[in-house]
Amino acid sequence: MLVVTLTNCPPALRGDLTKWLQEINTGIYVGNSNARVRDELWRRIVEYSGTGQATMVFNTNNEQGMDFRVHNTTWEPIDFDGLKLMLRPCPARLAKKQKQIQLRKGFSTTEKNHMARKMVGRCHSGTYQPHATLNTYVVIDIETTGLSAKDHEIIEIAALLVVDNCIESEFQALIKPSCSVPPEIEALTGLSTESLKNERVISEVIPEFLSFIDCYPIVCHNTDFDFVFLRTICKQCGLQMLSNSSVDTLQIARKQITDVKNYKLSTLLDYFGINPSREHRSLDDCYATQQLYTKLMKIQQP
Repeated sequence: MLVVTLTNCPPALRGDLTKWLQEINTGIYVGNSNARVRDELWRRIVEYSGTGQATMVFNTNNEQGMDFRVHNTTWEPIDFDGLKLMLRPCPARLAKKQKQIQLRKGFSTTEKNHMARKMVGRCHSGTYQPHATLNTYVVIDIETTGLSAKDHEIIEIAALLVVDNCIESEFQALIKPSCSVPPEIEALTGLSTESLKNERVISEVIPEFLSFIDCYPIVCHNTDFDFVFLRTICKQCGLQMLSNSSVDTLQIARKQITDVKNYKLSTLLDYFGINPSREHRSLDDCYATQQLYTKLMKIQQP
């Protein structure tokens, strides 16, 4: 079950939601969808809601059996000892959020409505649907000691803030693991147990990382991998679960490019002639992913 409520959002956005959900009252939508459709709906809601407010509540596999996302609301979701709760409005926090919103550059109301109308006119068949290009977003990447979020750890984390298609700031941190870095990971990344022994632990770094990415849309290559590690860490540290909307360059590439042997980041960079400074280092991969995203947005077909 999925429930969405909208307040003060463009009529075109509200009309578009009726293609997937049933409007049971003005601005209230219910329906069923898989996780992929749900995430796409939320991405569109965030992108086209303008200054309106939105809340999404949906079933998920956790202790409560539910989770929720909010956009431009005064109440905020928090993770309290594994339980998702809503945090009451705080004047100081609201003032900070309002300042952040004012700093974000966007389109006029007329242009937002125009883009929403274009979204309504898109075909919803099984053919490829172009992504609306983001102008402001964060690019993230992590390096880990292995592939399992349950058994392995993050050893490097980085992010880029892109505003109006220009890189505005960056975040990067090395992380001391609680166990030894496997030889194959050391060979791949150049990061070793010895080189990381004086770095901070993940519980000290992750709050800074979450503050940096704020509630901006996330661009990432193979989002599922990064998100499962980050959400695992958030849960372990008792922090608010990562719920930003996301765009996966891996999935976009699979839909647009057919003449490559695989869809690894290195393969796609070579396909587009992008030369990264280094591979398998978080900040360098963020810069490379940002360039890849820009290329993919340029070649997508209407």
